[in-house]
This record gives sequence, C-alpha cells and structure tokens, in this order.
Amino acid sequence: MVGTAQAEGERFVLVSHAPDSDSWWNTIKNALALAGEQMDVEVEYRNPTTGDIADMARIIEQATATNPDGIITTLADPDVLKGPIEDAVAKGIPVIIINSGTPEQAAELGALMYVGQPEYDAGLAAGQRAKRDGIASFLCVNHVVSNPVVGERCRGFADGLGVELGESMIDSGQDPAEIKNKVMAYLSANPDTDAILTLGPTSADPTIEAVKENGMAGEIYFGTFDLGAEIVKAIKDGTIQWGIDQQPFLQAYLPVIVLTNYKRYGVLPGNNINSGPGFVTKDALEMVEKFAGEYR
Repeated sequence: MVGTAQAEGERFVLVSHAPDSDSWWNTIKNALALAGEQMDVEVEYRNPTTGDIADMARIIEQATATNPDGIITTLADPDVLKGPIEDAVAKGIPVIIINSGTPEQAAELGALMYVGQPEYDAGLAAGQRAKRDGIASFLCVNHVVSNPVVGERCRGFADGLGVELGESMIDSGQDPAEIKNKVMAYLSANPDTDAILTLGPTSADPTIEAVKENGMAGEIYFGTFDLGAEIVKAIKDGTIQWGIDQQPFLQAYLPVIVLTNYKRYGVLPGNNINSGPGFVTKDALEMVEKFAGEYR
C-alpha cells in the first residue's frame, strides 16, 4: 500500500492487476503518492500479489465496501471485473479506468473516463514505423496473454507491417529464465525473423539477455512497449531501436487530480485522456534516463 500524509478529506483507492514482481508499476505508485501529496488527499494502492484477476475482483469489492471518494482501476479482464466495478458505480462511487481496457468499455461500465494508451493504435503506429524501416516479419513476446487488451499491441503491429499475426506471438509467461529460453528457441527455429517486439520490462529484460547471448544484439530490429532501467540502457547501447512510452505517471497522477476536483467542485474533463503512445529513441533519452523506473 502506498499512502500520503493522512488527510481528513478525500480518499481514493487505485487497484491494479499487477503482481508484486512487476517493477513497471513502481512509476504508478510514485505518481499516485505524488498526486496525493499535492492535492492533500489520502491515496491507497492495492493489487493482487500474484496478479490473479479473481483476487483483484475481490480487492475492488473490498475497496468499495470502505466507501472511498473514488476508485481508480485497470480493466485487465472485463468478464471478471465487470461486476465489482459496476457495483462500485451503483453505490455512487466515481470510477476511472486506467491502463487496461478501452474508453468504450469504461463507458459501458459507467466509469467517468478512461486514462491510458489505445493499445491497438499504438501497435499499429509501431508496425508502420517498422515497415518504413524495412521490417517484414517479427516475434511478439507476450508475457500477459491473459490480458487481451495487451495482445492488441501485437495485432496492431502485425497490421502496421501488413502481415498476419499467426504464430508470431508467443506466450512467454513471466518467469525471466523461461522468457529468455523461449525467445532463443524461437529465433533459433526462425532465423529469418526481422524483428522482435516485447510488451514491457517483464518480457523485454530477459529478451535483451537472449539477443546478447545469441549474438543478435544490435543486429536484429528490436522495439518494445513501456520503459524501465534495462530498456533505457538497451536503447542507449543500440540493442533496442525504440521504446513506446505510455507514460504510466499520467495514468496514476491525472485520475487523482480529476477525482479530487470532481469531488470538490463537480468539474470533469469532457473527454478520455490518451497518455500515449510516444516513441523514445537514443536521441531523446536525457529526461527519460534520469527518471526511468521512478517517474518514466
């Protein structure tokens, strides 16, 4: 749990689907705490320790029972999370969906808005960029196959290239050693693969190790979603061509600002908020490198 100095006023709870092992969410936690301090409200971060979505649903139910002034949550699995979120809305608790899900799904559940990255569009933009760079085939390393929205990144990338996704997307799991072995096995079995696309630090970090071990670092075209310390290093040394920054800082920070002002003054932005995508390359690393894993 992340909290600020206790405030007598508003209290907001952010519930994510991330397991404790996923360091990408540290930026979310830091942004949440910072927004709480700046707005002088109480904030809480809750998550299922192993990433189990059924546990996440129970956490949302528990948060709702405490009557917070707002709930910020991801929509990692609409089928499982729909009920608990709709129950919170029915109870009169304002809800903002972040990170996972879509603006359309958020509206269907009665949420105030969606703050995040349109994943298919981000994948499409990445695929179009890769096509301009001469790429025709790729491996997509998906470490969260259970979250269908994340898979849209791979589908968008394939469409951007103008190829079928087919068997280019592998279910890598989340164990670093297993991810590394699966990537090396795929590249060994498919030596003509032009590019690699990873979907976050969980899959990128072991893939960086894999291409360095098999001698493909700097030779194979490598793009990734999200940022992290190892990803930034790999962009800097040329192993990774670009990272797609969905700016998780904004996904946690802005909902606290929005909910606080909604509670206090009844004001609300008229649109959903796209926090990304933005391409980070070697040429634009200074601020990213400084705050990677903390606020970027």
